[in-house]
Amino acid sequence: MASDISPKAEVSPKAKIGDNCKIYPFVYIEDDVVIGDNCVIYPFVSILNGTRMGNGNKIHQGAVIGALPQDFNFCGEETELIIGDKNLIRENVVINRATHTGGQTVIGSFNFLMEGAHISHDTKVGDHCVFGYGTKIAGDCEIGNGVIFSSSVIENAGTRVGEGAMVQAGTTFSKDVPPYIIAGGKPVAYSGPNNTMMTAYGIDEKIQKHIANAYRLVFHGQNSVFDAVIQINAQVPDGPQIRSIVNFINATKAGIIGKMK
Repeated sequence: MASDISPKAEVSPKAKIGDNCKIYPFVYIEDDVVIGDNCVIYPFVSILNGTRMGNGNKIHQGAVIGALPQDFNFCGEETELIIGDKNLIRENVVINRATHTGGQTVIGSFNFLMEGAHISHDTKVGDHCVFGYGTKIAGDCEIGNGVIFSSSVIENAGTRVGEGAMVQAGTTFSKDVPPYIIAGGKPVAYSGPNNTMMTAYGIDEKIQKHIANAYRLVFHGQNSVFDAVIQINAQVPDGPQIRSIVNFINATKAGIIGKMK
């Protein structure tokens, strides 16, 4: 089925638009853009060069998709923004493409970006994430599946958030947030396991207790985080979630957020 493109939209003839899309008046789409099937693009959206979008996405008024990176290292190179399927992108969201040739900013599928959220250059986002009002994600970040950011969260550059984690409203952080936990406060600290998300993930209650025990060793023990990993390996029954926690901590470059006081 052909797409419904308003004659009042400015869509480059070089852009590739899929089937059954609805593009409203005053949309601006540049040359080097690919949009999949069944997408809805509301008025005053800009979709810029380098954007590659999947199927079933909805983008609301005032969003800028594939914006030039806000990075002093950017020299006008051709880079990409990759967006998956069935994302809901609300008003005034900004997503930057990558900085250097061959780089990609990546947004997975089934994500919900609320009004005013900003995802910066070269950041990688998984699936089923929620970004609350006014949340700002800096460049070169990694965000796992099922992560929830409440409103006005600021994630500083080069940090990671593990799958199933939640970051509370108004939190700013510059270190990694491990999987399956709640983080918040000023300064940011561990606020307990995210049992609600783990239950939604179908993680058994017994496994949730193992995860809680692992994080007791990390955040309540007297040893360093890396000594805590040794204790986890020795004391906590192994499983995919425990491996995920251990691997995440071992891979940290920015360090892990602080202990709860």
